[in-house]
Amino acid sequence: MRKLKWSALPALLLIVALFLAACSAPSGTTETQATEAPAAEETTAEEPAAEEPAVEEPTAEEPAAEEEGDRQIATFIWTQEFDTLSPLYTSMWFSTITYSLWNTWAWNFDENLEPVPVLVTEIPTADNGGISADGRTLTFHLRDDIVWSDGEPITSDDFVFTYEMNVDPANTVSSTYPYDQVETIEAPDAQTVVVTFTEPFAPWLATLWHSLLPAHVLRPVFEADGTLDEAEWNLAPTVGAGPYRFEEWESGSYARFVKNENWWGPEPAIDEIFFRFVPDDASQVAALQNGEGDVGTFIAYSDVPTLQDAGVNIMTVPSGYYEGWFMFLGDDLIPGHPALQDVRVRQAIAMALDRETLNQDLLLGLTKPVETIWGGTPYESPDIVPWPYDPAAANALLDEAGWVDSNGDGTRDKDGEELVLVHGTTTREIRQDAQAVAQQQLAEIGIGLELQSYDSNVFFASYAEDGPAYTGELDIMQWSDGPFFPDPDHYYWLCSEIPTDEAPDGANAQRICDEELDGLFQLQATQTNTEERIATFHEISKLMHDQVYWLGLWDDPDVWALSGRLQNVKMSGPTPFYNITDWTMAE
Repeated sequence: MRKLKWSALPALLLIVALFLAACSAPSGTTETQATEAPAAEETTAEEPAAEEPAVEEPTAEEPAAEEEGDRQIATFIWTQEFDTLSPLYTSMWFSTITYSLWNTWAWNFDENLEPVPVLVTEIPTADNGGISADGRTLTFHLRDDIVWSDGEPITSDDFVFTYEMNVDPANTVSSTYPYDQVETIEAPDAQTVVVTFTEPFAPWLATLWHSLLPAHVLRPVFEADGTLDEAEWNLAPTVGAGPYRFEEWESGSYARFVKNENWWGPEPAIDEIFFRFVPDDASQVAALQNGEGDVGTFIAYSDVPTLQDAGVNIMTVPSGYYEGWFMFLGDDLIPGHPALQDVRVRQAIAMALDRETLNQDLLLGLTKPVETIWGGTPYESPDIVPWPYDPAAANALLDEAGWVDSNGDGTRDKDGEELVLVHGTTTREIRQDAQAVAQQQLAEIGIGLELQSYDSNVFFASYAEDGPAYTGELDIMQWSDGPFFPDPDHYYWLCSEIPTDEAPDGANAQRICDEELDGLFQLQATQTNTEERIATFHEISKLMHDQVYWLGLWDDPDVWALSGRLQNVKMSGPTPFYNITDWTMAE
């Protein structure tokens, strides 16, 4: 499994340590490769809940994404179009990472995973008075020079409004987490925000204030419509709070963000960020190879040498993501396949899949199987024994569970139910290749695997949108995911995150409600003692591994392709474009 450099681990532990006392910023380093020094041997295929949809080729009317006179335009080649730009309604990586450009976090994380204040004057600690003695109350002091792109001041009222819109049931948000952990939020003055949690909340540094909502723009919409679900701002956020401002989005083709004249920070050297949406990996590689793009991501290993020969640099950034299978267990509302209710069947599946060979053959040996979402960090239990490739043991478990081939059709069955599972993922080529391998290997132990693949905007559609991952169409779901890196918190597994018709928000697509697991996840969020929290995560990771609620396939750091024209580029896993104002473009 992927190993973070141990020098980076203090940065991971900072999230919790800030509760205890003031401390210096993390001093570790990530495995980021300089743009001048490509490292093909460290690349991987993909990243989080951020997938690639099929979109139409850019239209003939698409603006030229190149330098025009003295204007510098950086072209990002995106294999997935935004689903929305509103932070209320998306967790899609291709959308959320744009916030560093046009609607910045209250603080970013730099390449060493150190928090860098943006909207706030400092990160709250116990010593500076920002964290209360009981760990429940955080006080944020805002800069007094921050303004929205239309010139209106950004104040504590915007923070309060953002919280209110996240938790108001009138808005069908992607998830209310972490704001549903808040007891009160107050704005004693225009530059002060006081957040009090119901209990000490350890993951706050990695989860709070991932962009803001402009109260002066959206409050009138909410008061008039009673919801923000259909607000024009969701798809055309003409008012933002970043070094760039939204200009236009031509669906299926491109989106443009231009320099924000009212940005209070360092002026960006690049005048425009141009996103070009392409239908597949091949189109992205061609654009980068031909000099028609400056930034791309999720590069296939086989394409790395070609890009490097064309002068494209490869940068690998640890981001806490892993490719894996999510098992759908279902519940009374949406029942799951009866076979997956038995842990022995799930364990048999884990031992029937030759993950090591899959990594060698499909990913050129540049990745390794992983056992948990916290691989290579102190949060993964040292007592975990990796699932071996052992078809004989898998067959024995299935026999023991009563799934046998009673009718001689080659597929096991029980009580008249065939052991045929539906596996779904996106249309990404590496995933479809992995599906084919899995189908063959599971067939060898009598499990049928019906394969489905979807455009990403369909695959990741929410419960309210009848997405296949949320509505029981799939028994096994595959995507790349991770915790709130660099914090280990991962809220998908909470029982409260299971969506219903009455409460359609929630990220627990698996519909797994394990009371022991739920209790452990709730406990870790309150633990401000680092050692105690690590011990709890050891229990969590061991339980999830042994129960095979999630089966890891390969490690998956961010891999970026950068044109030779780009200079001064640094990236981090949490906020890739945190230093976008320092980027320059050579002639």
